[in-house]
Amino acid sequence: MGSAWLSGINLYATVLTLGLLQRWNLAHLPGDLSALSHTWVIITAASLFAVEFIADKIPAVDSVWDLIHTFIRVPAGAILAATAFAHFSPEVRVMALLIGGGIAFTSHGAKSATRLAANTSPEPVSNVLLSLAGDGLSVGGSLLAVSHPLVFLVIVAVAVLASLFLFRWIYRSLRRLFVRRPGPERPLESAVR
Repeated sequence: MGSAWLSGINLYATVLTLGLLQRWNLAHLPGDLSALSHTWVIITAASLFAVEFIADKIPAVDSVWDLIHTFIRVPAGAILAATAFAHFSPEVRVMALLIGGGIAFTSHGAKSATRLAANTSPEPVSNVLLSLAGDGLSVGGSLLAVSHPLVFLVIVAVAVLASLFLFRWIYRSLRRLFVRRPGPERPLESAVR
């Protein structure tokens, strides 16, 4: 489930890090995740990470990138979760697929919303810092997930709950922004009538 959550933040950095850890025998990935250590998977992940590293630092481009990757990160997170449970019964794999997709959606949604909010700021520094933090979180989180999986599971659970509260706050803020509340008429409106 940790790889699903991390894939919602930066799929390519997560796959690259986990693949290299498996390849260098620094970790033993569960289920069929050992496939991440194949040469072509590592090359593909590294190439896509290089593109994302650049695209994610450019305001507006990063929001378009995140929008497109809603259809990539979330399904990939679901697949990574199900692949980790490859040696379990089909029911468990399907549950892992569904839960993994939901977890990837929460981290991806929180990242996208945070980056969109940062893009409203006229200065570019916060955008770059948030992008670098996401890259570091993906690599560091992958390392933590393989070295201390229970600690990372607690972190993911807390992060998922925080994301749900963040979504609620964003929804309320957007609703207040776009929904006009009834109130006293403005003088100009009553003069026009």
